[in-house]
Amino acid sequence: MIAYEIHVGTPKTHEKRSVPYPERLAPMIEEACAGKGPEGLLFGDGVNHMRNSGDKGWFANAVRRAQAFDPSIPRLTPHDLRHTAASLAISSGANVKAVQRMLGHASAAMTLDTYADLFDDDLDAVATRLNDAMPLVALPTGPQTRYARPR
Repeated sequence: MIAYEIHVGTPKTHEKRSVPYPERLAPMIEEACAGKGPEGLLFGDGVNHMRNSGDKGWFANAVRRAQAFDPSIPRLTPHDLRHTAASLAISSGANVKAVQRMLGHASAAMTLDTYADLFDDDLDAVATRLNDAMPLVALPTGPQTRYARPR
C-alpha cells in the first residue's frame, strides 16, 4: 500500500520473495488457497484485494475479533506483525541473511538495525550459549601461570 492505494506488482526491490510460515499454519493456508490459481491472492476471493481502510478495514476488524476473545491483545497493524515476525526470527537464532531476504532488505545491517529488538532474555541467552560452548573449549589441566590482577 502506497499513500493509501493498493499497488499490485513486485516489491520495492523488484524481486519476488518467499515468505516462510510456521508448519501449524499450513492447513489454514491450504484451505485459503483452495480453488485459487498459482497467481491468486491468498486472502479474500483470490482476485480482488481486500481494502484496508484504517479502523474500518478488514485487518482492524480481525484485530477487534481477536481482542473480543482475548482483551490483552493490543491494537495492531500489519506492519506490527512484520516487525514482530522479524524480531522473533532473529531472537530465535534465524540466520540474519535469511531474514534479510525474507523482508527484502538491501543489507543485513538494515535488517538488524530495524528489527533486531533486544528482548529481555537475550542477554541471559548469550550467557547460556557461552556456558553451553564451554565443553567445546579445552580448559587447561596442568599448572597455571599466574598473572597480576588489574586493580
